[in-house]
Amino acid sequence: MAIDITPRASNRLKEIMTTDSNPNLLLRVTVESGGCHGFQYLMSLTTAGSVSADDDTVFEAADGTGAKVVMDEPSLELLKGSKIDYTMELIGSQFKVVGNPAASSSCGCGTSFDIKS
Repeated sequence: MAIDITPRASNRLKEIMTTDSNPNLLLRVTVESGGCHGFQYLMSLTTAGSVSADDDTVFEAADGTGAKVVMDEPSLELLKGSKIDYTMELIGSQFKVVGNPAASSSCGCGTSFDIKS
């Protein structure tokens, strides 16, 4: 099962790659213990050179922008079937995981979640 990258997220990643003049940027999404619901999403920009062929999986946006998201295997197990989106709200803009089928609940800001048992 794959991870989908929404057009908003892929367009924002493409803008960042263009602004930084770095076509090798990827969005790394990881999950770790913590947050108010047990697990939390962490997102950071990384380069293609830091991707491990053994431990990471790279997903490319289907829209031809070249936008890519990378996840390690433990995080991918908790995020299979999710979408990576980019939201712009009054409190700020951010990349966000939406539609996580493994999550039974999440916090109001959407940065942490609990898994179905």
